[in-house]
Amino acid sequence: MSRVQPARRVALEVIRAVEQDDAYANLLLPQRIAKARLDAKDAGLATELTYGTLRMQGYYDRVIELAARRPTAKIDPAVLDVLRLGTHQLLATRVASHAAVDESVTQVRDAGKGQASGFVNGVLRTISRDTPESWRARVLDAAEGVDARLAAEFSHPEWVVRALRGALAAEGRADELGELLAADNVPPRVSLVALPGLDEPGAVAGVEPGRWSPVAVTAPPGDPAALPSVKAGKVRVQDEGSQLAALALSRVAPITAGERWLDMCAGPGGKAALLAAEAQAGGATLVANELVPGRVGLVRQALAASGLEGVEVRQGDAAEIGAQEPASYDRILLDAPCTGLGALRRRPEARWRKQPRDVADLAALQVRLLASGLAALKPGGTLAYVTCSPHLAETRAIVDGGVKRFARDGGDVTLLDAPAVLGGIATAPLDLGPGPFAQLWPHRHATDAMFISLLVRG
Repeated sequence: MSRVQPARRVALEVIRAVEQDDAYANLLLPQRIAKARLDAKDAGLATELTYGTLRMQGYYDRVIELAARRPTAKIDPAVLDVLRLGTHQLLATRVASHAAVDESVTQVRDAGKGQASGFVNGVLRTISRDTPESWRARVLDAAEGVDARLAAEFSHPEWVVRALRGALAAEGRADELGELLAADNVPPRVSLVALPGLDEPGAVAGVEPGRWSPVAVTAPPGDPAALPSVKAGKVRVQDEGSQLAALALSRVAPITAGERWLDMCAGPGGKAALLAAEAQAGGATLVANELVPGRVGLVRQALAASGLEGVEVRQGDAAEIGAQEPASYDRILLDAPCTGLGALRRRPEARWRKQPRDVADLAALQVRLLASGLAALKPGGTLAYVTCSPHLAETRAIVDGGVKRFARDGGDVTLLDAPAVLGGIATAPLDLGPGPFAQLWPHRHATDAMFISLLVRG
């Protein structure tokens, strides 16, 4: 039996699976915590160790390289993961240094890398001899250029730093970049949505009101799934940015009974559930489309858990809907597949997986989906183009290009002032800047960096 504390063992298992098998930490960690039967205290520690290590991996690698005097590329991956977890404990937690070092040595032996135990012991003891402030200064001194220093300090890839600066600069607020990068490293509080017609935010016991969305509440610490309203399916976990994106479409204008709505890329079903509740209350009907079979199942589960009926859930290619069903829908949500650079707070490993080439590939898909959505929209209907990425190549460029192409083909599209629409929905003033595009930010709104654009077909 290993002498490693269970929370550290679980954390390393998940970190290894993320590195080795491309696992998703937010999906795997709860499973490993349940399998290990961790109590609430150890579950919290395992979560902090896992997410903290994955978020700061880029920074820790720089520290390890300085302490080991060799590039991390020349360190065995399993050994490197042990070092990352040990470095996190030494520089960012109250774990005693001797415990962090000794258990890391045990973990590297448990991993079958006993020949590296002396190396791990030496590197971590070197790190433990200096303060976190001293290591920060050394890491920054070793970085060349403004972007490299920001990338090192806030543990982001340089290309992501440049993309986020560009998105902020489009609002004339590039000076907020440091705040944004810091916010990406802060675990978010869990937001919940009280589905309209099923529950009211003020009736949900044990929660606090949300900041912006009229249907939001903030969950107390602990597992939100244990809340009675969540168990009953009346309340769901959902970031307030996602709530506002769905409400921007459902509340852009009063609902006329009989309207047909479409959620083009509905998986995993969070926004579809909110739209379905709004549609049901207003007498509209919703079609929830999803390409990936597994995600189709998740959409069905989301709707069934809430008892929402009358939604047609289908599997299909959203890029074909415009040709198959031209001018058929009054309101369309296009929550386009994207890099997810706006949700780095809750997806700690995502920043290291995405590459610049992903942006180009996704942009090509986003262009096709927007063209299909506009073709499927009835004259006078509204399409909400939404991404959980602020990257300009996935947001403004896609919408501007889509509007021009549609006009070139004889169509007519008008952009609504999305900040003004959201201003009429939010429960407090949102600092969004001038329209027509609305961009939410983790550092300014404590939401995911959700981009929202509203297009009306003439």
